[in-house]
Amino acid sequence: MCSFVAGLMPFPDVILQFERTCRSASESIRYAATGKLRMAEDKLMQQKAQLLLDEAASWSLLWYLYGKANDDLPEELFVLPTTSHQEACRYVATDHTAQLCLRIVLWLEGLASEGLDLEKKVRGSHVGSYLPSSGVWHRTQRYLKRQHNDSNIVKHVDFDAPTREGAQLLLDDKKQDELLLEDIWTLLRAGRLEEACELCRSAGQAWRAATLCPFGGIDMFPSLEAMLRNGKARTLQAIELESGIGRQWRLWKWASYCASEKIAEHDGGRYEMAVYALQCSNLKRTLPICTDWESACWAMTKSWLDVQVDLELSQYQTSRPEEKQYDDDMNGTQPMLSSVGPENWPYLVLDQQPRDIAALLQKLHSSDLVHETVSRACREQHRQIEMNLMSGNVAHLLDLLWSWVSPSVEDHNVSSPLRSRDDPEMIRFGAHIVLVMRYLFSEEMEDEFEEKLVTVGDLIINMYVRYLFSEQQEELVGVYASQLERDVCIDLFVEMMELRLNSSLHTMYKLFLSAVEYLPFSSGDVSKACFEEIIERVLSRSRETKPNKYSEDFSDVAERHHLQALHKAMVIQWLCFTPPSSIPGFQMITGKLLMRALMHSNTLFREFSLISMRRVSELPIGPHKLLAILAEPLKQKENFSLEDQEISDNLQEFEDWHEYYSLDATYRGWLRCEMENSSVPPEMLSAEEKDQAVAAATQTLELAFLLLHREERPWLNAVETSPFESSELVFLELHATAILCLPSGECMPPDATSCTALTSALYSTVSEEEVLHRQLKVDVKVSSKDPCCIEVALRCVATEGDGFGLHEANDGGLLAAIMAAGFKGELNRFQPGVSMEISRLDAWYSDGHGSVENTAAYIIRGLCRRCCLPETILRSMQASISLSEAGNSLDHCDKLIELVASSDSGMIHLFSQQQLQEFLIFERECFICKMELEEEQIPTDG
Repeated sequence: MCSFVAGLMPFPDVILQFERTCRSASESIRYAATGKLRMAEDKLMQQKAQLLLDEAASWSLLWYLYGKANDDLPEELFVLPTTSHQEACRYVATDHTAQLCLRIVLWLEGLASEGLDLEKKVRGSHVGSYLPSSGVWHRTQRYLKRQHNDSNIVKHVDFDAPTREGAQLLLDDKKQDELLLEDIWTLLRAGRLEEACELCRSAGQAWRAATLCPFGGIDMFPSLEAMLRNGKARTLQAIELESGIGRQWRLWKWASYCASEKIAEHDGGRYEMAVYALQCSNLKRTLPICTDWESACWAMTKSWLDVQVDLELSQYQTSRPEEKQYDDDMNGTQPMLSSVGPENWPYLVLDQQPRDIAALLQKLHSSDLVHETVSRACREQHRQIEMNLMSGNVAHLLDLLWSWVSPSVEDHNVSSPLRSRDDPEMIRFGAHIVLVMRYLFSEEMEDEFEEKLVTVGDLIINMYVRYLFSEQQEELVGVYASQLERDVCIDLFVEMMELRLNSSLHTMYKLFLSAVEYLPFSSGDVSKACFEEIIERVLSRSRETKPNKYSEDFSDVAERHHLQALHKAMVIQWLCFTPPSSIPGFQMITGKLLMRALMHSNTLFREFSLISMRRVSELPIGPHKLLAILAEPLKQKENFSLEDQEISDNLQEFEDWHEYYSLDATYRGWLRCEMENSSVPPEMLSAEEKDQAVAAATQTLELAFLLLHREERPWLNAVETSPFESSELVFLELHATAILCLPSGECMPPDATSCTALTSALYSTVSEEEVLHRQLKVDVKVSSKDPCCIEVALRCVATEGDGFGLHEANDGGLLAAIMAAGFKGELNRFQPGVSMEISRLDAWYSDGHGSVENTAAYIIRGLCRRCCLPETILRSMQASISLSEAGNSLDHCDKLIELVASSDSGMIHLFSQQQLQEFLIFERECFICKMELEEEQIPTDG
């Protein structure tokens, strides 16, 4: 099904495209349904085809009502004096009600005409396929030649004989006549007047063609098309110069009325009666054969249109002043006249006509004249849509559409028994209707209607987008989602991106393209959604604490906590796709996405590093997944402006983290070798296995020294100049979401008591004097979303070197020192060994009212240095001792000891007390290993 893309084509073309697509699809289905299929399948396909035809009909109506151009009548075709037909065309072109009726009639005739063409194409049938002269009553002629004497049978075979003699044709001729008139009716119903007249002539009834198309065969329908077909034919002008404008017109109408009534009186053919009743708006004789909604609506609307034209032309009969009262009579203000004749036209049929479009539709619903199938059809969904379009009640149409597609079941009054709720075809159609209506009424909406078109329209479009998404049609969702209000669009895309996070890269890329192609990348209009906002929301939500509920078993909490890191890492994939080169600013967008990926990755790397402290062989999945995603995109350095300081700093930090996690992976690989080797008796170990462990330890130390020994720039440099002056009142804040972990690695569920104890323990990490001087505030509480998580908030006043001026200490300052004690599990007044494993970590500058002024990344980088560098040194000592036990040199140990002891490195103050104690233990082990090696090297006395 075709997609609506605002701005790609003019409005009328959009509607025509919808209609043609629906009709094309329905034709294909009908072709298939005529094949050799099982009956059930055939019926299902026919229903599908009918649904598409119904939709095509509604689009066609919309085009006739709003898309069809109302061209000016060509002045060069007018003759002087003008004819009644030209005046009729002029009236219809300028009168709103008459123009509406004209468009509805043209629409319904167009549908019927297309239906004839489709029926001929699919089934091969052809209306009007008669033998020449089949309408000259051959059987009756032969009967009369045999000189039969039957008073019920006509004595002559001229066309007026049945009426004049009050007799009948032979039954076979009468049936043949009725079949002919049925086809004539079908052609008139399809607006094919010329074909109907030709059919009459080919059947030998040229007289009947003259009754259908009087005045020299010109088309009397009051449309521009008819006027163009007629050209400057002067037959009607000549007639009316003698009798006056509209006189012959009225005489023809009156004669048709008399014919229809006479045929009915003598129980003539029902189609013959309807054909002549149609010419004179005699609805009580026309409607009995209209057994479907479209035919009944067409007959009523055409009748009403003709009467409006007749009333307009009546003003030209100045010699008959009583006729000037007809317009008032139509409104019920004058008594009925008893006289019957052409001079009273169209008074004879006024009472059969509706007063307005609402009355016309009401007649379709409940008039005694319409067939029950017509009244029943008024309750069908597509008929309700069309009737609302005809009446211009778009607000009610929107309510109907939403009531049909809404997943709720509260309102049963307007739902149709023919289609169920959540019908994808109706959802699709409703979404397209909303888009077209917004396009159509964009500049002339009242506030109340505009609000409904926005609110209800968004609900319908939102539902269609969700349907497309559920059908894996991600490439289309942007077409429609981009038409939603800003917040709705953003929320919807965020939800879809989160749901597709575990899908294939191909599927994710389809959704990415759908967003980046149909939404602006960034927007200065706060009312419009943009891709940049969607990405920011996706990134932000990926770091939020997800609502969780647990049973009494908390054994998998830590594992689940680690899996969230994988989810956060995978979100970066949305930033690593390459936009199509066809969109404006392709190069700029690519660079911005990669830059944002770099910045967000560094944020995640900081958090991941603080949950990767345990010395186990399993790789932390979050950071290594992140590195794998970024590996290829970050090779495109041409998309970066390296002269930009922010970009340069972020690239440098990324390289630092890449180096750190490479070391981390190597260390864990060595641990894995050690664990595997330790499970085997020493004498059973092969030389290859021993060499593998030595190589892994050696590589770990080499990478560690590359990270630790830097001459130009320390690893993860946290030296930063504050953007604030010391004269301002500025606060520093550090907020963390974490779980409490026991030494075994299992989660310790928090409660109010443990939160209070943790608060006190965090306060105790600094002196009381420092607490007062820096106005330190610590708040710990159980997360409202995840009962296994705690939320820790630290706040203090900025001071010189920590919030003001240059932060030279390179350790994150006071807040980083406090939080590091929690992460390392070294809080004096808390349960021994219990540590915090981070889930989210943010730091910023704030004012006195708590409003965020700027990020304070130096605090988190300093915190990472406090945790990662001591741990890296301890791991290196561990690997060095392992090498010494294997007979290797202890030079690495000596270098590490020198590094920690050096005042220039600043490493010593990053260690906590327990880490120093562990370092000293390693140092002692190194010393013992060194002594043992020296003893082994002293030659023994012979």
